[in-house]
Amino acid sequence: MPIMRLLPCLLLLPLALTACGQPDTAEGPGGVTVGEAKSLNDAAAMLDANSVSANAVGADQEMNQ
Repeated sequence: MPIMRLLPCLLLLPLALTACGQPDTAEGPGGVTVGEAKSLNDAAAMLDANSVSANAVGADQEMNQ
């Protein structure tokens, strides 16, 4: 029975902890907001995922000659 009394508190604890984070408009690293820094990190990750190795480009050009 004591667990049943604690269950609502345990379910609401993660929600309460997420309210402790920085808002997107807070000052982040490099003079940008936290939201802008997250967007820049996401964009960099997308570019990294779509990048091609320089060795692969060089090998492709040699095959076409």
